[in-house]
Amino acid sequence: MTDYFSDREGGPRARTKVQIEAPEWGGLIALIGSYISNGGFGVDFPEQCPDGRGPTGADTHALGLALRAEIPGVDWPLQADMVPQTLSTLDLLEFCHSHVAEPVEDSYHRYFGHSHLSFDRSKGQEDFRDRVNRILSRNGVGFALESDGTVVRLVSPILDDEIRQSAFDTGDLTLNALLETARTKFLDPDPAMRREALEKLWDAWERLKTLEPGAGKKESVTALLDKAADEPNFRRVLEVEANALTNIGNTFHIRHSEVSQVEIRREEQVDYLFHRLLSLILLLVRAR
Repeated sequence: MTDYFSDREGGPRARTKVQIEAPEWGGLIALIGSYISNGGFGVDFPEQCPDGRGPTGADTHALGLALRAEIPGVDWPLQADMVPQTLSTLDLLEFCHSHVAEPVEDSYHRYFGHSHLSFDRSKGQEDFRDRVNRILSRNGVGFALESDGTVVRLVSPILDDEIRQSAFDTGDLTLNALLETARTKFLDPDPAMRREALEKLWDAWERLKTLEPGAGKKESVTALLDKAADEPNFRRVLEVEANALTNIGNTFHIRHSEVSQVEIRREEQVDYLFHRLLSLILLLVRAR
């Protein structure tokens, strides 16, 4: 599929939206409807030829029953004026991806006036992914349907490679595990999981502050910052930042649950704090 003029001239729209809203929901309904019409869901929910010669399309009743059982937050049939919760919509995309295929007309049954179908699942899934991701991209939605059929949350391109890397190698197995857990949870579409990612990242920060030799955490942190910067001005910048992030972890509802902790109310704030701390952790880990 070719890009639109606005994409060619101004570049793609920023993928910052974290909610599925009416315009993109309508597009997804139309897309799913096209696969219903061409029989693409017949690979798993076949409408059979009365003569028993094989599938001729999709059994929308069976499809609807299965969808409502697995995705209870989505009504069937799909309605443009009834936009589900975003997580339910993303579940719907994963459900459809797992059950869609490219229909191939094998033979024409003259008596009933229909064609018998076979299916190419991988081709149909690839086409479905491309069209879903086009809709999400054009509407600035920060989710994408991956090749394995799972929806992932997109992150800032500045740290995208670091966050998506398959493994962290810090020299400490516990720190590796904490960073990996934080990474996985941060990429989850569920906002609750991303808040857990923030907690795990702050746990990783506290772990990192103890890894250098010293009589206690203060000496260990001093040694860590010294390794990261030997120029005094930048060294002071790192110390201010390290102290600020430690204070944030103690003040806000990240690692602690006391009633005095300040709640983080917006998802953009979770993103900001995650990226800010991860940037410092990566800098210090590389210095080690």
